[in-house]
Amino acid sequence: MAGKTLQRPEQLAMIFTIIERGCGNKLTKLYTQNQVFTHMRCEGTGTATSEIMDILGLGSSEKDIIMSLAPISAARALLEKLDDELHGAAPGRGIAFTVPLAAVNSLVATVITMRTKVEWEGAGNMDKEKKSSLVLVLLNQGYADVVMETAKKAGARGGTIVRGRWVGDEGMDQQFQGMARQAEKELLYIVVPKEIRSQVMEAVNTKHGLQTEAGALVCALGIDQMVHLG
Repeated sequence: MAGKTLQRPEQLAMIFTIIERGCGNKLTKLYTQNQVFTHMRCEGTGTATSEIMDILGLGSSEKDIIMSLAPISAARALLEKLDDELHGAAPGRGIAFTVPLAAVNSLVATVITMRTKVEWEGAGNMDKEKKSSLVLVLLNQGYADVVMETAKKAGARGGTIVRGRWVGDEGMDQQFQGMARQAEKELLYIVVPKEIRSQVMEAVNTKHGLQTEAGALVCALGIDQMVHLG
């Protein structure tokens, strides 16, 4: 071990991609060709009207949601390519954005970093960063439409619904005043400009918070970069 210097793995980012249903597998192949190898896919439903979908270039309401892990340099390089030389190469319309991760399993970070070879010159593009936020709303099933309507009144344009189940300790129900009351849950992904993040979160929490029938739990993540696909 003498003379060897162990380097800490690079910070990882999660790339969230929301694209038209059926395009997920082709998109992950495109990402793999560009040094982003690790993906998880699930299905969602868009909440925006068809007119807004067309304005935003998001295509149909049925969505594939791809969550990809990569070193932050590789994630930024991929989005730069999607905004430039790969623009139009995506198999459908949608959006992709990166969220830096504060912590991750060290073995996962090391393996992903070692496999990735990316040279990225991105200093000149930093002004594009952190202009948007991802608002996440966990709520009881059946309330996504009314919660999204409240978010729109506060300035949001649209969101994507993913369905799931509450699998936490039922004892948490007492602390969170009803959060685990209904096992079937919906998760709303809402991308908003950073300037209106607080007002969207406050509006949803005030009208649909944990003490209401919707039982909404609201949080937000800063988006590093975002591009439109297709």
